[in-house]
Amino acid sequence: MTLPQILTPAIEKAVNALFDVTVEKIEFQTTRKEFEGDITMVIFPLLKLVKSNPVELGNKIGTYLVENLAAVSRFNVVSGFLNIVISDDYYLNFFNEIKNIESFGFVTPNPEDKAVMVEYSSPNTNKPLHLGHVRNNLLGYSVAEIIKASGKKVYKTQVINDRGIHICKSMLAWQKFGNGQTPESTGLKGDKLVGNYYVAFDKAYKEEIAQLMSAGKTEEEAKKQAPIILEAQEMLLKWEAGDEAVITLWKMMNQWVYDGFAISYKNLGVDFDTYYYESNTYLLGKDVVQIGLDKGVFEKDPDGSVWIDLTEEGLDRKIVLRSDGTAVYMTQDIGTAIQRVKDFPDVGGMVYTVGNEQDYHFKVLFLILKKLGFDWSKNLFHLSYGMVDLPSGKMKSREGTVVDADDLMQEMTDTAQKIAEDLGKLDTYTAEEKAKLYNTIGLGALKYYILKVDPKKRILFNPEESVDFAGNTGPFIQYTYARIQSIIRKVNFDFTNKSEITTLHEKEKELVKQLELFPEVIQNAAQHHSPALLANYTYDLVREYNSFYQAVPILGEEDLEKKIFRVQLSKKVADVIASSFKLLGINVPERM
Repeated sequence: MTLPQILTPAIEKAVNALFDVTVEKIEFQTTRKEFEGDITMVIFPLLKLVKSNPVELGNKIGTYLVENLAAVSRFNVVSGFLNIVISDDYYLNFFNEIKNIESFGFVTPNPEDKAVMVEYSSPNTNKPLHLGHVRNNLLGYSVAEIIKASGKKVYKTQVINDRGIHICKSMLAWQKFGNGQTPESTGLKGDKLVGNYYVAFDKAYKEEIAQLMSAGKTEEEAKKQAPIILEAQEMLLKWEAGDEAVITLWKMMNQWVYDGFAISYKNLGVDFDTYYYESNTYLLGKDVVQIGLDKGVFEKDPDGSVWIDLTEEGLDRKIVLRSDGTAVYMTQDIGTAIQRVKDFPDVGGMVYTVGNEQDYHFKVLFLILKKLGFDWSKNLFHLSYGMVDLPSGKMKSREGTVVDADDLMQEMTDTAQKIAEDLGKLDTYTAEEKAKLYNTIGLGALKYYILKVDPKKRILFNPEESVDFAGNTGPFIQYTYARIQSIIRKVNFDFTNKSEITTLHEKEKELVKQLELFPEVIQNAAQHHSPALLANYTYDLVREYNSFYQAVPILGEEDLEKKIFRVQLSKKVADVIASSFKLLGINVPERM
């Protein structure tokens, strides 16, 4: 039980016994640093129910708590705030209860509860993953893990955009310029190879546009009439018609990309439980349009196109079926959402990890599904996030426009290597151990730097700054974890038994208080779909630990009972760091 859960019924009882009044809600907040106390009750709301002044009211409630609740040792009242000091016994009992619980903070899912499906990544199969995909993947994966830790079953999924004119552009360019190149013959990852042909198409297309314009065509005419774009459009029609040669080429090149993506996902440390492919889903939703028309949710225009009017909800009219009977992305998303619940009947909600440029799209999608009568529509959430920028000149980007995800991960590993070598503490490491450590630090720096920021905010990502071993960074937290492991390795006594101490040093108490928050932080992070809450909690825990480490001796303590407790406390802090970082998708090194 948390402190508010323990204190609330006692305070309700106190108010009833002292003033014969029933109070519906007790408001707590963190005690301000300048006052003594572990938790503060806000008195002001009670003044509406009890005729008294706040100081008198606070003193009466505080006295009642000291006399009737063992966890409360003393109190002080400042204006309308009752600062409550919790006994050392309470914190010691709490610590002894949780010190050996490996899954501390995690809730086991109830099989009866509905599952949540979290969608992230969702790339196109015409080019490699880029910096935007990195934030998307890290956010989606972490939110899925946090929701799982909060006590819900989770399915991780993605929609792979594997069809359309952009895919045909890569295919056509490979046919024209590829000379039979494969990932094996070039040594390139498949997604890189296919991406190169997407770039080659664009180059050829621009050259043809320029030629047509020099022959007197307008730019708009040239773009429509360039032979290569007409060939790509013809290829798309053949794909839709099931042309065997086109389908064979499409499957081969898409597989190259999937194999390349798999390497990137493995390096990034993310995974998926199920996949959806646009080639299978792009026709979904068309049958739902007729249901919507029958229900009066949709309306048909004279030209045969179908729309939904959302002007009363402050939005606009949205097309869901073109006059020629073809679907739009909205129709496809409606159908895919419905299909997912059919495929996984235990799904009762979905999280879509998609950039903030799609905010309007998801408002409309969720509203349409609600109007169509799907009760699970109330549990749909758009995990909207901002762009990631790099300081100018910090990294070379592919073709001068997009930062490649693989290049970024390698850059982070190289940056970690340079900083670690400059610090010069790795003399005893083998080459393999060094390489693993550089990767752990580099990717930890990247992930933490991105995840510590509220998803809605835009990020300016600085690779060197993120690998700093001081401040609110991944390496700083990883270093503290490694420091604790070093302490534990030096222990030459049995510290597994319960320590018999009865009082806590101020720094010990603050550290236990910080540990106590961990389960609540997981729940809040899940509720708000925000890994940033967990990341910054972990930083606060590490800062508190370093303050403790500087203030009191651990292995140098002469009193054995105190020494046992401080090692146990250190180990639990390390366990929570590891648990928290696991939810963020970050590894922790045993030594640094």
